[in-house]
Amino acid sequence: MMNNGEQYDSKKYLDMDLLRFTTAGSVDDGKSTLIGRLLYDSKSIFEDQLEAIEKTSRSSGEEEVNLALLTDGLKAEREQKITIDVAYRYFATPKRKFIIADTPGHIQYTRNMVTGASTAELAIVLIDATKGVLTQSKRHAFLSSLLQIPHLVVAINKMDLVDYSEDRFNEIVQDFRNFAKKLDIDNITYIPISALVGDNVVDKNGKSPWYKGPTLLHHLENVKVDASHNVVDFRLPVQYVIRPNQNFRGFSGRVESGRIKPGDEVTVLPSRLSSRVKEIVTADGNLDEALPGDSVVLTIEDEIDISRGDMIVRKNNVPKVTSQFEAYLCWMNEDEMQPGKQYMLMHTTSTTAVYIDDVIYRMNVDTLRREDSDILKLNEIGRVKLTTAKPLFIDAYQVNQRTGSFIVIDPASNVTVGAGMIRSTTTEGGENPEGVQAKDQKTSVSPNVVWEPWNITREEREKRNGHPAKVVWFTGISGAGKSTIAKTVEKQLWDAGKQTILLDGDQVRHGLNGDLGFSPEDRTENIRRVGETARLFFEHGNIVLCTFVSPYQKDRDAVRTLFPDARFVEVHVTCNPETAHNRDPKGLYEKARKGEIKNLTGFDGEYQVPQHADIVINTDEVSVEEAVEMVVSGIGL
Repeated sequence: MMNNGEQYDSKKYLDMDLLRFTTAGSVDDGKSTLIGRLLYDSKSIFEDQLEAIEKTSRSSGEEEVNLALLTDGLKAEREQKITIDVAYRYFATPKRKFIIADTPGHIQYTRNMVTGASTAELAIVLIDATKGVLTQSKRHAFLSSLLQIPHLVVAINKMDLVDYSEDRFNEIVQDFRNFAKKLDIDNITYIPISALVGDNVVDKNGKSPWYKGPTLLHHLENVKVDASHNVVDFRLPVQYVIRPNQNFRGFSGRVESGRIKPGDEVTVLPSRLSSRVKEIVTADGNLDEALPGDSVVLTIEDEIDISRGDMIVRKNNVPKVTSQFEAYLCWMNEDEMQPGKQYMLMHTTSTTAVYIDDVIYRMNVDTLRREDSDILKLNEIGRVKLTTAKPLFIDAYQVNQRTGSFIVIDPASNVTVGAGMIRSTTTEGGENPEGVQAKDQKTSVSPNVVWEPWNITREEREKRNGHPAKVVWFTGISGAGKSTIAKTVEKQLWDAGKQTILLDGDQVRHGLNGDLGFSPEDRTENIRRVGETARLFFEHGNIVLCTFVSPYQKDRDAVRTLFPDARFVEVHVTCNPETAHNRDPKGLYEKARKGEIKNLTGFDGEYQVPQHADIVINTDEVSVEEAVEMVVSGIGL
C-alpha cells in the first residue's frame, strides 16, 4: 500500500481511533469519486490497484483516471457507471483508521443505505453544486437522522463547475439548513469540494479562498468518535456460558453499553436475581473495568441460573422488559410484509417469534409525510407495533442503539426481511407499561385496561424544550433544607427558560395522597405514587424536582428504577440533627418533643442515609447559593 513516508508501526496502528462513516446522496453526485479521491490523495491504495483503474479508464476512453472505480467493484456497476451495492473500503492516516460505506443513491436501494449507515458515526451527504438540494439528498439526510448518526457532513461537490461561487455555496447551505430544522441532527458541517480534481478533499488549493473551514479529511481525522456510545446504561447480553470445570462458571458476551467493575452489583434478566461481579476475565487477563465494545467473561459471586439470551445489567438501571413495543421498521425484502404472519426477531443474543400487529403509518422519506398503509414493501419504512413470543430487554434506539435495534427474519427462507429501531413500549392487561418493576415495589394497575402510548414522545418534547428531561430527587430529614434549595433551583432553571415542575411532600399530601398516614406502609405508598407522578411529568419533557423525606432506601431505589439512570439524580440534603431541630421550619420537632407526634423522621423515627446519592449537600457547611450551584452543575443542564 502506498504510504505517506512514515514507518509502519503495528502497535500504533492497533491503538488508533476508528471512524466508521458512510457516503450518500443523489445519483451521480460523485460519492464513489470522492472516496476514490480520499484513497488516492491520502496514498492509501496499492500500486497494482492504481495501474488497474488507469488501464480501465483508458480502455473506456476517459481523459482522467476514473477514481470511482476504486469503489465500484462489481462488473454491473462498472458497465452502468452506478453503484448498486454497499461498497466498503478501509484506509488509515497517521491520525485515524477509517471504514467507509459507499451506499447507492437510487431510490430503490434504501435498504442498502440503512445497511451501510447502521454502524456509522458520521454520514457524508453529497450535493451537486449545479443541481442544489434534491429530494434524494433530503431522503438520505432523513435516514441519517432516523439512524441517529451523530455527525453529518454536507459536502457540496462539483464546485469547479460553478466557478467556486461563494454565493452558490451559501444558497445551497441555506436551503439545506431550512430542511434540517425538521431533523434530529445537531452537528452539521458544510464543506465545498471538487472530488474530481481534489479541491478541499485532502488538500486546499486556494481556489475557494472565501472558505475558512477544514478540508474533508481534516474534519474526518478530528471529529469526536465514540460520542454516540452509551457509557451509562450497562448492558451485557449473554452469548455463552463458560464451564470448563466445576470450579469455574462464567458468562461471556460483548459489553454493548455502559461500564462495569468487579464488586459492582448487577441484576440478571429475566429472573431479576441480583449478585455482584466477582471477576472480569479475558484471554489477555482480568480487567479492572469493562467498557463498551469489550468482549469479556463475567463471573459473579452467587449461583444464579443464567443462559444465552439473558442479560446482565446494573441493579438500579434495568432496560424495559416487554413483549410489545413500537419501532421504525425498514422492509428489506422483495416479498411485501404480511401482517399476522409469524416472523422471527433477533435482538442482541435473543431470538424469538414475532408478529407485526399493525402499521401505524408509512413514512414517505422524500417528503417526510406520514401516509396510511396496511403493509410495507421493499425499501419502505414505517412505524409498526410488534408482539414477541417472549419478553425482550430493550431500550429506545435514541438512548441505546445496541439494545434498541433488531432484525426480522423469514423463518421459511432464513432471509433477513427487515431492520428495526425501537421507539417505545406498549402493553396490555396488567403488564407494567414501562417494563420494569422494583422487587419490593407495590404496583397498582387497574384490571382490563390497555396501556396507551404517549401521543407525543419525550424525545420530541425534549427537542422542542431544548433540554433533556430529568428527575431530581431531594431527600433528607425535616429542616435539612430540601425545599429551600429545590425552590431556588427551580426558580433559576425557570428563569433560564427550562420546563420545570416541583413536587413537594406537603402539597401532595393535601390532595393526591391525602388518604395516607405516616406508617411505614403508608410512607412506601406515598413515595410510590409520587414516583409514578414524577414519571408522567418526566415523559412530558419536564425537569421534575421532588422534595420528600423518603426515609427508606428501598423506596428511593424503587423510584430510581422508573427512569434511565443518567436522568435520575438523587440529592441527599443533610445537616446536624441539632441544627434541623433548631430550625424546625414547620414546628414538627416541637410537637414531637411534646409527644404530639410519634415516629417523626429525624427525631424518634428511622431515616436510612442514602448509600449511592449522586449529590450530597451538608447545609451546616454550605450556603443556599452554593448548594444551588452544586445541584445545577451536578444535573448537567
